[in-house]
Amino acid sequence: MTLDNYRPHVAGIVTPVARFCIKLHLTPNACTILAFIAAIAAGVVFYKSWVLFGVVFVMLNGFFDAIDGAIAREMNIASPRGDFLDHVLDRYADIFIVCGIFWGDLCPWYIGVFALTGVLMSSYLGTQAQAVGAGRFYGGVLGRADRLVLLMAGGIIAYFVPAGIYGMSILGWALLLFGILGHFTAVQRFVHVWKELKH
Repeated sequence: MTLDNYRPHVAGIVTPVARFCIKLHLTPNACTILAFIAAIAAGVVFYKSWVLFGVVFVMLNGFFDAIDGAIAREMNIASPRGDFLDHVLDRYADIFIVCGIFWGDLCPWYIGVFALTGVLMSSYLGTQAQAVGAGRFYGGVLGRADRLVLLMAGGIIAYFVPAGIYGMSILGWALLLFGILGHFTAVQRFVHVWKELKH
C-alpha cells in the first residue's frame, strides 16, 4: 500500500522540479526546513479547524519533503547530516500535524495519542533497522507518503462533511486509521528486521 514504493516511477516528474528549484537557489536543507515550517502551519490551522488551509500546508510539507532529497542528488551533495536533519524534522512535522488535529475539535485526544504512537513507532522501526545493521526498511502498509495523502483527502472530505460520521470528523477517523495501520506497520517492520538479524 505504501506510496514510497512508487518513488522511482515519479522520478521523471521530481527531477525537473528539483532542477528548477536549484535555479531558484533552494538547497536541500532549506527545503527540509520549509517542509517543517509548513507542518507547523498545518498543525496550527488544523487546531483552529481551518481544514482546507490545513490541506494546503500538508501539500506544501509533502512537496518540500519530497524535493529535498532530489535536489541533494542533483547537486551531488547528499550527506548523512542532511539525511539526519530530514528524519528529525519529519518526526517533529508528524507531531505538529497530528497534535494540531486532536488538540482542536477535530478528534478525541485518546484517538490522537493512539495515532501519534502508531506514526512514531512505525517511523522509529524503519530507521532502527539500519541502526542494528539490517539496512533501512520502510515496508509495511502505511508509510509517510500514505499518511499525507490520507490527510489531504480527509481534510477535503471534512470540509464538505463538517458534521463527520458518528459524531467524529473525517480527520478523526483518519487518525484512527493512522493508529491501527501505524501499529500494524510497526509490527510488520519488526518482524522483517527480526528475520534479517542473524542473532
